[in-house]
Amino acid sequence: MKTLQRYTFLLLSLVLLASCQTDYAALPTYNGKKQLQAVIEVPAGSATKFHYNRQTKAFEAEQQAGQDRVIPFLPYPANFGFIPSTETNAQKKPLEVIVLTGSVVTGTVMEVIPVGVLQLETEGELDHKIVAVPARPSERTINASDYTNFTADYPAAKAILQQWFVHHNPTARSKFVGWRNEQFAEQEIQRWMKL
Repeated sequence: MKTLQRYTFLLLSLVLLASCQTDYAALPTYNGKKQLQAVIEVPAGSATKFHYNRQTKAFEAEQQAGQDRVIPFLPYPANFGFIPSTETNAQKKPLEVIVLTGSVVTGTVMEVIPVGVLQLETEGELDHKIVAVPARPSERTINASDYTNFTADYPAAKAILQQWFVHHNPTARSKFVGWRNEQFAEQEIQRWMKL
């Protein structure tokens, strides 16, 4: 009888844990320490496009013709995800973020510092991608904390990001518009934060 009670307790605990999934889209934009948060969907170095499904509260491989969507180009050059509790359009798409650091797993929530904005035009609409570095210096692979440092010390990184995001999806017809600084990034974050 005791064994049955243990298994019942264990099964009930597992069911409760599974039903308590984190809603990554509803996390605060800034944590309690006033640090910007980023949720990673696609790890650096991955060629599979993952996205967060708000209905299932799970990270899923994006589907294309019934198959996992694989980028027909080089793999992601940086971690890619979104800023939680932001919505940029009628489809409630969150503000996208590129985090420059070593590869982290899908679902990682990181404290980040914006260093700029990559501006693209995709399908005739402006598409802003926040470019950020980890807030913790020990997690950084580049030593930039603002747009001036990023531009002066890492022009090749900017060129790689620019070229990759213009060419990674041949059906999207993306065009490079420009680069903006960290102040513009903060304005964009404030503009699209859900209140």
